[in-house]
Amino acid sequence: MGPRRFDADVYAHRLSEAAATTAAAGLDGLVITPGDDLRYLVGSRAQTFERLTALVVPAFGEPSMVVPRLELASLRESAVSELVLPVWDWVDGDDPYQLVVAALGGAPATCAVAESMPALHLLPLAAALGVTPVLATGVLGGLRMIKDTAEIDTLRQAGAAIDRVHARVPQLLAPGRTEADVAADIADAIVAEGHSEVAFVIVGSGPNSADPHHECSDRTLQVGDVVVVDIGGACEPGYHSDSTRTYSIGEPEAQVAQQYSTLQRAQRAAVGAVRPGVTAEQVDAAARDVLADAGLAEYFVHRTGHGIGLAVHEEPYIVAGNKLPLAAGMAFSIEPGIYFPGRWGARIEDIVVVTQDGAMCVNNRPHELIVVPA
Repeated sequence: MGPRRFDADVYAHRLSEAAATTAAAGLDGLVITPGDDLRYLVGSRAQTFERLTALVVPAFGEPSMVVPRLELASLRESAVSELVLPVWDWVDGDDPYQLVVAALGGAPATCAVAESMPALHLLPLAAALGVTPVLATGVLGGLRMIKDTAEIDTLRQAGAAIDRVHARVPQLLAPGRTEADVAADIADAIVAEGHSEVAFVIVGSGPNSADPHHECSDRTLQVGDVVVVDIGGACEPGYHSDSTRTYSIGEPEAQVAQQYSTLQRAQRAAVGAVRPGVTAEQVDAAARDVLADAGLAEYFVHRTGHGIGLAVHEEPYIVAGNKLPLAAGMAFSIEPGIYFPGRWGARIEDIVVVTQDGAMCVNNRPHELIVVPA
């Protein structure tokens, strides 16, 4: 399932980049509590409790950790020791928020915090700092959007693993089984094929396939159903897969086949539009225009894609209004769908990585409407 974290030099580079980006943004420092940002910066899987754990990254100076003595063990699997980061440990009765101020080199004029920091810590931290922090998303989002070689390799492994799960799906879609039965088998397969954990399983059959965020139910699969299967999991060290394929139990109706073919063209057009310099909204438009030309615009009710990495959904978002130019190393989904309420729906989803001159798909299962013999 892969290593629990990357080599320490990967995190050393990220910390250096984070400090430089913080300084360039005119901020005095970052305070990062447990969550994806902390995992990104030092490989820590520490959890948030009522006692403060935080990585403190001054714009100028040495990063350090503020950790309850009770939770020091949570750092063992991280890169903190190898990076030789100072650790400010504390016990009940101490004021950890004043330790953060000290680790920043004194009360800062400006400070940014992880967007996942709970109010339980944000409010006393703001009081100790004497300033209202801003979100660190503007600083870290740009770094996390551009995947390095190690991250791209892991995303490729995750993509191959979820492809192997989709290869198993047709044999699970037997009439008479419930969506929940199928979902349970898929969850087992996600782990069996190399993921460390299951992130989500969507099995939407018949009219449920017209609900983009349907999960699964006790509905029984029937001959003639269109079935949307959207699945993903995490591969060590924590990077996600996410792929959707659509199946038909028995031969589909002619109109279903025709409209699905249009969806295929829309997905292919969006993937073909991906290259450095193209904006996120232009990729969204590439898919949307194909569907609009076929009179299906109103049935495509969500964005074309979302970034992926340590989180299933992260920047960049492939959506109208996002004028962000794409850059090599960005990774995101391309997943147009069409949904006819009460009848049926379909979605095709691949994860792509922007290359120097186009896009590399990490998913390689067929895009056709996959017919399962009834």
